[in-house]
Amino acid sequence: MNPHRGAPISARILLGALVWAGSLTITAAVHAATAEPDNRANEQFDFMNLLTRYKLHDIHDESWNAYGQLTYISSLKLPFSAAYTNANGSTNSLLTGREHSFTASATFFLGVRLWTSAEGYFVPEVIAERPLSSLRGIGGSIQNFELQKGGSVTPQIYRSRSYLQQTIGLGGKRVVKTSDPMQLGSVVDSRRLVLRAGNFSILDFLDKNSFAGDLRQQFFNMAFLTYAAYDFGSDARGFSYGGVAELYWDDWALRFGRISLPKDPNQLSADFRLDKHYGDQVEVEHTHKLGGRAGAVRILGYRNRGRMGRFDDAIAAYRSDPGKNATTCPGFNYGSENANAPDLCWVRKANTKLGIGINVEQYVSDDIGLFLRGMISDGKSEVYAYTPTDRSLAFGLLSRGSAWGRPRDLAGTGVGLAWISGIHAEYLRMGGIDGFVGDGNLRLGTESVFEVFYSVNLLSSAWLSGDYQHITNPAFNKDRGPVDIFGARFHAEF
Repeated sequence: MNPHRGAPISARILLGALVWAGSLTITAAVHAATAEPDNRANEQFDFMNLLTRYKLHDIHDESWNAYGQLTYISSLKLPFSAAYTNANGSTNSLLTGREHSFTASATFFLGVRLWTSAEGYFVPEVIAERPLSSLRGIGGSIQNFELQKGGSVTPQIYRSRSYLQQTIGLGGKRVVKTSDPMQLGSVVDSRRLVLRAGNFSILDFLDKNSFAGDLRQQFFNMAFLTYAAYDFGSDARGFSYGGVAELYWDDWALRFGRISLPKDPNQLSADFRLDKHYGDQVEVEHTHKLGGRAGAVRILGYRNRGRMGRFDDAIAAYRSDPGKNATTCPGFNYGSENANAPDLCWVRKANTKLGIGINVEQYVSDDIGLFLRGMISDGKSEVYAYTPTDRSLAFGLLSRGSAWGRPRDLAGTGVGLAWISGIHAEYLRMGGIDGFVGDGNLRLGTESVFEVFYSVNLLSSAWLSGDYQHITNPAFNKDRGPVDIFGARFHAEF
């Protein structure tokens, strides 16, 4: 099969879905509203509500707050069939046998008011993990959003976030901001400028979605965390350094961020030369009401400028000199032992990577919300910080359990689709490796995941979830899979 043939068709499918979603929601966006996740319930047990109950703290006008969370996720991958695994010395295949994966994390969120409308946040975190197949062999549908590159079963403590925030009021209506992790309880203007600088995840502020994005209470799979094709700048843990500016104007918002890239693709060390190597992103958001129910539309574009390899350059370098293969790399590579394969390490230089996507959310009843995300990246350059997906589409629904008398339970189902470009597929077919993927050969297919989960509220601040995922064509390869994964999650907040 010619690996170039699937790309134009998949692009038309994705582009059509984006146009349909955009026209539907933008046409409907005629009334202002806010489509934000539910506020922390007043009856929920946590430290700040407890202090407020005893009149030791004002949760509505805070000078400080502190929250925490604990999450344990377990994944069981069943055996599956494959025509080959790590062919010709490649190293990035998902292993075919039964495997168990887990993550265990604990996070402490501290916020403090520094001066008028200025806040500081510090978030230490500890995590232990065991990924499936050393986090190799799946492209845009990695089964557990908490997994980090280079993690260990030994708990590791680190600073996940440390940043300053300044809000400048510009008038308009008064908006209540509830007390939450990384948010002090206060009242702000509906028209305001918010400036942030420091260490954070860009997903803290951009590409928010009420029904697909909560890192520990909603979907398990990374396909529903953000756009799978969004190669946002971050280190191996998912965090970066830089600044974000947000302008809110009633039911509109405009966001811009410049953040650091890693020094080497998918590695921990950050490149602080933000004038030379950086990730820029801009997002426009409009909130609305459709039939009296809240919704939102967001358009996001990103541009990475860094030292990255292009697939066509790697192929050309190998064809002109087969000695420039994956086993003779003079610099950083992913450890392939395939002497007959091209490698991106030979052609890394200053390059640019672009992408644009749409993010839609819409309540259809008091307890059910729909979501859709789709993005197209240029597909010319290697993955630098997220997943090796060039085009992605994810959609589904999230529901509270009010209809069956369990209003604090959550249930969700979704489908995620991921594609790669023709030149990317050719590079993998020749045995190349790109981040998480590279089986040594390739029969190009659409990687997809179907996920369904149910989360039971055990106590006011603790949930137990069960999850099932069915992944087809892992690593975009029709010669492997499908793969079935069962998961369980315990999550508590305090």
